[in-house]
Amino acid sequence: MAALPVSAVPQSPEGFYAVNNQFLVSGPKGLMEFKMLENEDTYIRFDLPGDPENGVMSFIDESKKTITICAYAPKEHRHDGSHRIYGTCFKPKLKIGRTKTQLICKCHDISSFTSHMSDGVLRLIATKTHAATQCPCFYPTLSGHTLMPHVGVYEGSPMAYESKQLPDGKLYVRVDMPGVPKENFTVSVTNGRVKVTGEAPARDHDSAGRFYSGDVAVLSALVDIPSRRVKTIAKNGVLRLLIPRV
Repeated sequence: MAALPVSAVPQSPEGFYAVNNQFLVSGPKGLMEFKMLENEDTYIRFDLPGDPENGVMSFIDESKKTITICAYAPKEHRHDGSHRIYGTCFKPKLKIGRTKTQLICKCHDISSFTSHMSDGVLRLIATKTHAATQCPCFYPTLSGHTLMPHVGVYEGSPMAYESKQLPDGKLYVRVDMPGVPKENFTVSVTNGRVKVTGEAPARDHDSAGRFYSGDVAVLSALVDIPSRRVKTIAKNGVLRLLIPRV
C-alpha cells in the first residue's frame, strides 16, 4: 500500500485559518507580526522556515528607512525540491508583493535594531527616531480559501507543503511549521491518515503561541501503523517525513 500526498482543502466553510499555512489552526496569522512597544520601538516577527540561526543577514540602508533581510535555507534532505532564498525589506509603508515585503511608515527613521533567529523565525526590535503614536499600515487578508505563497521567497518553493513520490513507493513530505522547536513535533498514523502536529511557544513579544495540525499524507488502506516507521527530521521550523509503503 502506497502513501499519497493530500490536497490542501479548507477544514471549515470559512476557509483556511491562515492563508500562508494550511496547517496553522490557532495563534497569530500571517508570515509577519508587528507590534509597537511601550518605549515606541517596533517589534517584528518574520517567518523564515528552514533558515538556520547563522543563515540570515540584516542591515539598515543609508536612508534609515529600510531594514533589509537576506536569508538562505539549505537543502536538508536529498529529496527537497531545492534550497530556498529569502529576501525582504522593511520600509516606510506596508506593501505586499511576490518578492518583497515593505513596512511603510513615513513617521520615523530607524536608528538601530536587534535580532534573534530560532526555529525558522526571525524576531527584530527596531529603535526609531521621530516616532508617531500610531503607524498607518495596511495588512493583507490573513484567512480565506486560497493559499498564498511566502512573499519573501524569491528562489525555491514558496509554499508551506511539498511532497515527492519516490520510485520505491515511499512518499517524501516537507511541512513548514515556523516557531516549532524540534522536540514539539508529533507524528501519528491512524485509519490510514498521517497526521502531524506542532506547538510553537510564544517568545519575546509574540502576541501568542501558535499551534499547527493536519493530515500530510493518506495510505491506500485504512490501517494504523507505529509512528516510528515514519522517518522524521525536524530542524529550523521545518518537519520532513519519509513515509514507507505499508
